[in-house]
Amino acid sequence: MPPLNGLESFRRTVIGQPLPTSAHHEERYNNAEALAILSSDALSSVAYATQEIVLMLGMAGAAALNQTLPITALIVGLMLIVATSYRQTIKAYPQGGGSYRVSQENLGAMAGLVAGASLSIDYVLTVAVSVAAGIAALTSYFPALEGERVLLCLLGVVLVMVANLRGVSSSARLLSVPTYLFMGLIVTLLVAGAIKAGLNQLPTTPLVRAFSSGCAALTGIEAISDSVTAFRPVEWRNARRVLAVMVVMLAVMFSGISALAHQTGVVYLENGPTLLYQLGERIFGNGLLLAVLQLATLLILLLAANTAYADFPRLAAFLAQDGYLPRQLASLGDRLVFSNGIFALSGFAGLLLILFQGSVSRLIPLYAVGVFISFTMSQSGMVVHWWKEKGRGWLSKALVNGLGALITALVGLVLLVSKFTNGAWLVMLAIPLLVSLFLRIRTHYDAVARRLRMASDKLLKLPEPPPAGTGSPTVVLVGQLHRGTFEAIRFARSIASDLVAVHVDLGGGRTERFMEQWQRQVPEVKLVVLDSPYRSLVDPVVQYVKQFEGEHRKDRNHFCVIVLPVFVTRRRWENLLHNQSTILLRNALRAQGTRVVTTVGFYL
Repeated sequence: MPPLNGLESFRRTVIGQPLPTSAHHEERYNNAEALAILSSDALSSVAYATQEIVLMLGMAGAAALNQTLPITALIVGLMLIVATSYRQTIKAYPQGGGSYRVSQENLGAMAGLVAGASLSIDYVLTVAVSVAAGIAALTSYFPALEGERVLLCLLGVVLVMVANLRGVSSSARLLSVPTYLFMGLIVTLLVAGAIKAGLNQLPTTPLVRAFSSGCAALTGIEAISDSVTAFRPVEWRNARRVLAVMVVMLAVMFSGISALAHQTGVVYLENGPTLLYQLGERIFGNGLLLAVLQLATLLILLLAANTAYADFPRLAAFLAQDGYLPRQLASLGDRLVFSNGIFALSGFAGLLLILFQGSVSRLIPLYAVGVFISFTMSQSGMVVHWWKEKGRGWLSKALVNGLGALITALVGLVLLVSKFTNGAWLVMLAIPLLVSLFLRIRTHYDAVARRLRMASDKLLKLPEPPPAGTGSPTVVLVGQLHRGTFEAIRFARSIASDLVAVHVDLGGGRTERFMEQWQRQVPEVKLVVLDSPYRSLVDPVVQYVKQFEGEHRKDRNHFCVIVLPVFVTRRRWENLLHNQSTILLRNALRAQGTRVVTTVGFYL
C-alpha cells in the first residue's frame, strides 16, 4: 500500500482504519435497544413540541395559553392514528416500508419521487432542528454561551457526522443510555410536578399555528417502519411492539409536559431558556437533577439527529441505485457506511443552521410539512397495496390506512396554510425542484446507457496487434464492458506488445457475470481480476502496475503504457454524476513514478 499523505493520515486518525467488506453485517437490535435508538427522534420532540405550542399561544395573550391542553389532546389523537396506520405498514413490508419504496411500488415512480424528496428535506431538517434544540438546552443552563449558538450548532453537526463516518451501529448499548436517561428524568419531572401541584407547592405564573407547531411531536414515528430489518426475528412483530411502546411513552411525556406548562403558566420566548429548562428549574430547583436533565436533553437530541444520519444516506443510496441521484451516493465508504450521503446531509443541515441562526422556532415551520406529505404518500400507497393483494381482511386494513392518509393529508394542508408565510413555502418550492432534479439526473443516465449499449453476445472485433518486437507492454483498466471501454481496449491492442486488461472487484457480486461476458466477447485479451476487500479502486491498480512495470522494464528507455478509459460529458455539471476515478488513478500512478499514463476519451 502506498504511503499516506498528511491529509489521508489525519482522516484515518479521525475516522478510523478502513474495514473490509467481509465485516459488513446488518446490526440486529433487541427491543430495548431498538426503542432507544430508533425512537430517539420521536421521543426527543417533547423537548420542543410543547414549547412551540406555548410560544404561538403566548403571542395571542395569556388567556390563549388555556388552549395548550386541548391542542395537545388533538395531537395525541393524531399520533395514535398515524401509529396505527404504520403498524400495518410494518407487517406488510417486513423488509422495510419507507415512504419512498411504498409509494414507488404502489403509486408509481412519480409518487415515489415526491415521497423521496419530502423525506430528504425532512431528514435534513431533523438534523438541523435536533441539533439546534440540543444546543438550546446547553445555552439555557449556560447563558454565557448564547452568543456562540450557531458555532456550537455547527460543532454538534460535525461531531455527529464524524461519529457516523466512523460507524456507530456496533455501540447499541452505549447509544441507548441517553434515551433511557431522558425518559427517566422526564417521568421523574412529571411525577414530582404532579406531587407539588397536589400539595399546592407548584408556583404558577394564535390557535391553529400553535397546533401546527405542536405537530412536530409526530416527526420520527416512521423511523421504525423504515428499519424493520434491524430487529431480531420475528422482525415485524418486534417492530410493532416497539412502535406501540414508543407511541405510548411519547403520548404520556408530551401530554405531561403540556399539563405542567399549563399548570405553571410558564412562557417561552424565542432563543430564551427552553420550556423544559424552566419546568425543571421550578420542580427540581437549581441543583444536580436540573443539570442532568439538560445533559440528557442535549444527548438525546444529538441521538435524534443521528437517526437522520442512519436513514438519509440509505434513502439517497436507494435513489442513486434507481438512477435519480449521483451513483457515488450508493457506494460504501471505508467504514462500510454511505459516507458521501453523510457528507451531503451534514452540509445541507449546516447551511440551514447558519441561515436560520440556529433557532428552533424559525426552523419548525419548515419541519412538519414534508413529514406529513411522506405520511400521506405512504398511507395512500398502503391502500393500493391492500386493494391489489385482496387477502384476508384487506378491506378493513385498507380503511385503516385510508383514514390515516385522509387525516394526515388534512393536517398537512393545515400546516401548509398556517405556516406558509413563516417558511413552509420554501418546502413546497424545494419538493418540485428536487423531483425535477431527480428526473434530470435519470434522463442523463438513461441517455448514457443508450450511448454505451452494445450487444451482449456479439464477438468484438479488435485490430491486429503490432508486429513482434515492436509495441509496448500495456495495461488497460476496464470497469464494465461497453462502447467506452471497448474503444480503450481497441487503442491498447493497437500499441501493445503484451496486453493485459485489469478489472477491480469492488464487491456487489457482479464480477462473475463480467468475466463471463469478457470470455464471450473479448477472449483474445488476457483479463486479470484484482480483489479489493476495502472497496478501493486506486490501491489495487497502483500495486499491480508497479509489479507489471517491474516485470517488463528492461532499461530506462523501455516504456510501459497504462491506458485509462474516460467519459467526456457534453456539459460540465454532468461530471458530478460520474466517479472521477480516472483523475485519482492518474495522479496516484504518476506519484509512484509511472511515466506513460494515457486516457482514451469516449464522447457522451
